[in-house]
Amino acid sequence: MKKFQTKAFANFICSIILLIFEIWAYLETTGFKVHKRAYVQPATFPQIMICGMFIFTVVLFFQSLLKLMRGMNEHDPDNEISASINPFKNRGVLAAFFVIFLCVLYVYFFNSLGYVLVSACVSVIIMWLIGKRDLKIIIPVSFIVPLIMWLIFYKMLTVNIPMGILQPLREFVDKF
Repeated sequence: MKKFQTKAFANFICSIILLIFEIWAYLETTGFKVHKRAYVQPATFPQIMICGMFIFTVVLFFQSLLKLMRGMNEHDPDNEISASINPFKNRGVLAAFFVIFLCVLYVYFFNSLGYVLVSACVSVIIMWLIGKRDLKIIIPVSFIVPLIMWLIFYKMLTVNIPMGILQPLREFVDKF
């Protein structure tokens, strides 16, 4: 029974859940709109990231499966009892659930508010969660980084990322 309480078993279960999620996410990207005359399609970057995640998840899956099948010595860190995933007992789990909730909100508001604004808001919240408290740094960085990323994708890679309520910014950039 102890085998099912180890970190190796937790890694095994997490890898299965992640593999299912990654397959679903990749299939979702196949429905992205294709733009003629674009060097990089909107699905390219997400597909590359998903493939990278998939490779590491497969490694985790087989690594944990082998440890569970062969057994582990008592000094193996994966043989330790895994932490509780009860968000009331483990604040890290609560924070992880909150970040997942933020990601859901990010996707929900992506088209209406636009990439720059939604990314900036989520960045501010996550920086605050990880302990950064200097608003003179957090706010400018949270807005400047997504803005620069948007400019790179829009102007250099010709990927049309939604701007939402900041659409006038796109029209201003198009004048140059």
